[in-house]
Amino acid sequence: MAKSLRSKRKRKMRAIKRKKNAPRELAKLKKVLGVDGQKDEEMKELYTVTDAKKIKDVEQPVSQESAATMEVDTVPSKYDKKTMQDEHGQYPPWFNQRKIKKLKARSHLGCYHSTHISFTTIQVERGFGSGYN
Repeated sequence: MAKSLRSKRKRKMRAIKRKKNAPRELAKLKKVLGVDGQKDEEMKELYTVTDAKKIKDVEQPVSQESAATMEVDTVPSKYDKKTMQDEHGQYPPWFNQRKIKKLKARSHLGCYHSTHISFTTIQVERGFGSGYN
């Protein structure tokens, strides 16, 4: 949705409503799961809590080592850059019909335009179309 005043207001009200209803939703969730009366000590077996700083410290050295040893194989594109067709004359699957039509028109326009200019040049050189015969 766009940034109209109405949508901004509705977004603001929904945020307030979420904040107000969060404790009630949490209580309902605990009741449905059946962990309402249990303590968190039993749940600690299922998960571990860590700080974000510790996670960043652990991940950072690993990513630097893997970046240094990583090799990338570049696969040449099978589509021609000018016509965007492959060797069988097919267009890529992400092209829609409107894009294909524009591309064909652009390629034919260049061909037609260059022959049209040369044809009119020949007419003028021979004296055709000048009107002063």
